[in-house]
Amino acid sequence: MVASSSSLKLQDLIQEIREAKTQAQEREVIQKECAHIRASFRDGDPLHRHRQLTKLLYVHLLGYPAHFGQMECLKLIASPRFTDKRVGYLGAMLLLDERQDAHLLITNSIKNDLSQGIQAVQGLALCTLSATGSAEMCRDLATEVEKLLLQPSAYVRKKAVLTAVHMIRKAPELSDIFLPPCAQLLHEHHHGILLGTITLITELCERSPAALKHFRKMVPQLVHILRTVVTTGYSKEHSISGVSDPFLQVQILRLLRILGRNHEESSETMNDLLAQVATNTDTSRNAGNAVLFETVLTIMDIRSAAGLRVLAVNILGRFLLNTDRNIRYVALTSLLRLVQSDHSAVQRHRPTVVECLREPDGSLSRRALELSLALVNSSNVQAMIQELQGFLESCPPDLQADCASGILLAAERFAPTKRWHIDTTLRVLTTAGTHVRDDAVASLTQLIGGAQELHAYSVRRLYSALAEDISQQPLVQAATWCIGEYGDLLLEGSCEETEPLQVEEEEVLALLERVLQSHMSLPATRGYALTALVKLSTRLRGDNRIRQVVSIYRSCLDVELQQRAVEYNTLFQKYDHMRAAILEKIPLVERGGSQVDEEAKESKETAQLSEAAPVPTEPQASKLLDLLDLLDGPSGDAQHPRPLDPTPGSALIHLLNLPCAPPPPAPIPNLKVFEREGLQLDLSFVRPPGTPTLLLITVTATNTSGGDVTHFICQAAVPKSFQLQLQAPSGDTVPAQGGLPMTQLLRILNPKKAPLRLKLRLTYNHFGQSVQEIFEVNNLPVEAWQ
Repeated sequence: MVASSSSLKLQDLIQEIREAKTQAQEREVIQKECAHIRASFRDGDPLHRHRQLTKLLYVHLLGYPAHFGQMECLKLIASPRFTDKRVGYLGAMLLLDERQDAHLLITNSIKNDLSQGIQAVQGLALCTLSATGSAEMCRDLATEVEKLLLQPSAYVRKKAVLTAVHMIRKAPELSDIFLPPCAQLLHEHHHGILLGTITLITELCERSPAALKHFRKMVPQLVHILRTVVTTGYSKEHSISGVSDPFLQVQILRLLRILGRNHEESSETMNDLLAQVATNTDTSRNAGNAVLFETVLTIMDIRSAAGLRVLAVNILGRFLLNTDRNIRYVALTSLLRLVQSDHSAVQRHRPTVVECLREPDGSLSRRALELSLALVNSSNVQAMIQELQGFLESCPPDLQADCASGILLAAERFAPTKRWHIDTTLRVLTTAGTHVRDDAVASLTQLIGGAQELHAYSVRRLYSALAEDISQQPLVQAATWCIGEYGDLLLEGSCEETEPLQVEEEEVLALLERVLQSHMSLPATRGYALTALVKLSTRLRGDNRIRQVVSIYRSCLDVELQQRAVEYNTLFQKYDHMRAAILEKIPLVERGGSQVDEEAKESKETAQLSEAAPVPTEPQASKLLDLLDLLDGPSGDAQHPRPLDPTPGSALIHLLNLPCAPPPPAPIPNLKVFEREGLQLDLSFVRPPGTPTLLLITVTATNTSGGDVTHFICQAAVPKSFQLQLQAPSGDTVPAQGGLPMTQLLRILNPKKAPLRLKLRLTYNHFGQSVQEIFEVNNLPVEAWQ
C-alpha cells in the first residue's frame, strides 16, 4: 500500500515525462516509477493492479522495457471485473506474442470469456486472439469462434469473422470448419460482417483447393452483391467521393479474380458485370481508380472475352494520362505484365508510353523504358529506336546502361537493313559508349565484316566519329579495328553514300598514334590501335613511320602490349616477305539468322540461334597460318603447315584480333534443377554463335499435380562478373495436370568465360500454401560457359 500511495497517477506520470528537459531526466522519472510499479506487483495489490499496468503500458509505448508486467496481464484477464479484463487484454496484445510461452497461459481465460455471453468481454477476447493467437491457440479455440460466427449480435459476428481470418492464416487446415458459416454470412446486410466474410472466403480459396471448388458455386451470388453495390449503392455512409463502398467492391473483385482463374464457367458468369464496372465507374477520384485497377487485374487473370481484355488495356492507357504519378506507375507496371499476352492492344498506347520516358521521376522513366523496349517489333523498330536514342542522350546515368543495351538488342533482332543496324550501333557507341555491353564491339565488327558493300561507308563513319571523340572506349576499339581492316578504302574516296571526305595518309596515322598516347585509352584499346597500325603497313605507304611506332612499344610497361609490339617488330624484321599475306583483310563473316517478321521470329528463335556461322575455308586460313611459327623456326618450316585450329582462343586470333566464326556448337544438355509436389523446373541452354559470351537460358516450369500453381515468380542472381537480364515470363500461373508450361528467358553475358553459378528464388502459391524456395545451381553443363 505504501508503494501505491507514493507512485504517480497516469496523468501525472505523462506530465512529468513531458516536462523532462533531457533524455537522462526522462530515464530517471521512468526508472523511479517502474520501481514503484514493481513494488506494487510484489505486494499483490488487486485494487491498483490495473492502474499500475496502465502506466507500464505507457512506458512500453515509449520504448522502455516492460516485460515484467506479462504475468500481471494474465492475472487481470482472469479477474471477474471488466475494468481489469480490459486493461489485461490490452496488455496481452502489447506485451505478449507467439514467440513467448507465456501467451499460451491465457488460452483457458479466452475460452471462458468467449462462452460467457457478454458482448464486450467476447469482443476483447476475440481481438486478443486475432492479434496474438498462435497456431496452437487457433486449433484449441476454433470451435468457439465458429459458434460465434452465427451469434445474433452483429458486433460479435464481425469480430469473430476477423478472428477466423487470422486462424486460417495461422492454421490453414482449419478451413473445413469455417466453410458452412460463410454461405450464411454472405446474406448479411451489415457492412463490416460482409466485408470480413469476403476476406475470409478469399483466404480460404487461396489456401484450400476444396474451398476454391466449393465457393465457385457462389459466383452468381457474389456477382449479384457487386452489381447491387454498383447500381443502387450499399450504404451512403460507406461511399467515398461518389463511389459506392469502394473497399467492398475491391474485395469482391479480388475474390472473383481467384474464383475465375482457369475456370471457364465462372469467368463467363462475371464477364458482363466486369464490363459494367469498367464502363460506369467514376475516374475523377482515387477511389474510382482503385476499383478500376482491380477490375483490370480481374479481367486479365480470368478467361475473359477478347473485347473485355482490350477494354482493360484501354483503361490502363487512360491511367497513363493521369496527373498522379502513382497511378501512371501502376499503369506502366500492369502494361508491362500484359505486353506478352496482349501485344497488339498495348501497342495502341505506344505514343503515350514514349511520352512517359521524359518523366523527371526516375522510377516512372525506368518503367517506361522497360515497356518501350518490350513494344519494339519489326514494324515499328525504326520509329521506336529513334525515340529511345533521343532518350539515351538525356537520360540519367543510372538508366544509360539499360537503355543502351536494350537498343542494341532490339537493333540486332529487328534491324531492317545492315546499314541501319550499323548506324544505330554507331550512334549508341557515340552517345553512351562506356555503358554498352561487353560484346558490343565484337557484334559491330562481325556485322561490318559480313557486309562487303558497306565497308567503305562504315570506315568513313567510324573515322569521322573517332576524330571527334576518343573518350568512348568501345567506339575507339571498333573504329581502330575498322580502320586497320579497310583503311585503304578510307583514302580512295569512292564511297557515294556519305559526304565527300578527303583524308590523308598522315592524318590516319596521326589519329591512331593519338589513340595510343591518350591517357583515356585502356590497354585493350591500345592493343586494337597497335594492330591497326601494323595492318595499315600493307595498305598505306607510311611503312617507316609505323615501324618506328611499333618499336617504341617493345619496352611498354603493359605486358600484353609489349608482347604484341615484339611480335610485330619480329614480323617486320625477319618475316617481311610474309607480311602482306599474314596481314591481309579478314574473310567475309556471315551473320547467322535472317530478318523475318516478328511472329516467325518468335516461333523459330531457338532454331535460328542454333545455326552456326560458316567456318572459313582451308585456302583462306592457310594464308595466315605461317604466323603461328613466327618465333619458333625458319620460314622454310612454314611450307608444310599443320591444319589450322579454328577455335576462337587460338594464338592467331589473340595476336591479330581477328573475328573468327566458331564451328557449329554441340547441343547443351538440359538440366532439372527443382521438383516439389508436382512442380518441376527445367533449364535449357543456347549459345548464339555470333556472340560466344552470351548464354540464353530458358526456364520451363511444369505442373503435374492436381492444383494450379499461382502467383509464380522466378528470380535469378549471378556473380558480379556476369550480366543478367530477365525477360518477362509467359505468365504467372502453371496449370495443373501437365497443362501448358510457363517459360521465362534469361540472358547472361559472361565476358570472362568464368564458371557459371546461378542462384534462383521461387515464390508461388500451391494448394493454398505460400511457398518460397531459394537454392543455388552449381552443376551447370561445362558447355554453357566455356
